[in-house]
Amino acid sequence: MAAAVVPIGGASRDGRTVEVRVPATSANLGPGFDTLGLALSIYDTLQVTALPAGELEIEVHGSGASEIPRDESNLIVRTIAYVFADAGRPAPGLRIFAENGVPHGRGLGSSGAAVAAGVLAAKGLLEGDVELSDTDLLRLATELEGHPDNVAPALFGGLTIAWMSERGPQHKKLLVHRGVSPLVLVPAYTMSTSQARSLQPPQVSTADAVFNVSRSALLIAALMQSPELLLDATADRLHQDYRAGAMPETQRLVQTLRAAGFAAVVSGAGPSVLVLADGPGSRQEAVELADRVTDTPWEALLLAVDVRGGTVGTRAEGST
Repeated sequence: MAAAVVPIGGASRDGRTVEVRVPATSANLGPGFDTLGLALSIYDTLQVTALPAGELEIEVHGSGASEIPRDESNLIVRTIAYVFADAGRPAPGLRIFAENGVPHGRGLGSSGAAVAAGVLAAKGLLEGDVELSDTDLLRLATELEGHPDNVAPALFGGLTIAWMSERGPQHKKLLVHRGVSPLVLVPAYTMSTSQARSLQPPQVSTADAVFNVSRSALLIAALMQSPELLLDATADRLHQDYRAGAMPETQRLVQTLRAAGFAAVVSGAGPSVLVLADGPGSRQEAVELADRVTDTPWEALLLAVDVRGGTVGTRAEGST
């Protein structure tokens, strides 16, 4: 679909529509706490149209639709307004149509996906007036989300290493070995990120810190070159055990899968379980094991690593 040229500036932005797609993400990946993130092939999609200032229409379908606000408190609305304010431009009115594929409250980066989608939507609406670089996108998304480990892979795809520097949030995108086959096991219950973080101790031992440094380094090698090392590489001592009491079914499944040789970790803040299998056959064996050993029903999502990240396209309202 060819993009139409739309004049920008003041009310002339009215009628511009942007189409956005952002992937789910799994952060931490075991030892890479608040640092590593992986983009996965489930998506939130949006259509956002600029309206006259003060107008707002929101329609949401899919995961979490009944809980998502339809007013100015909506996270995507707040994100777009934040980006426009940062650019020194008045925010337009908005018509938003959202189709949410990313499960909410399950440790798959739903809030990060919403922030990334809002930042990309604002980028599309501002195109031709204010140009936003990848650095700008990551900075703005991190300011809103609080940390970059989910928004970096949502924006840029693949495996990302994210860190903070004196220049602000930074990231490095890496390609994952084609033998790595992600599986996400999603329960019916949810877990809030704030609750999970509240269970973290303020300090850890030097031995545990060194353990995680070594495993994080090994995990990069395993994901890029040597999937056979994934079980050792995904071991963690910084966060998962501390959160276990809040989601015992998740912890039990992780332990059972790891005892059987599968590289299973808590996805993000949980309660979903991410398995980084070393091939499609191994992944199916993990699904069958999860079905046998737990009473809790788990939805099995056999996914791929998303390599594109978030995308945005711009068209004039009514164009084809």
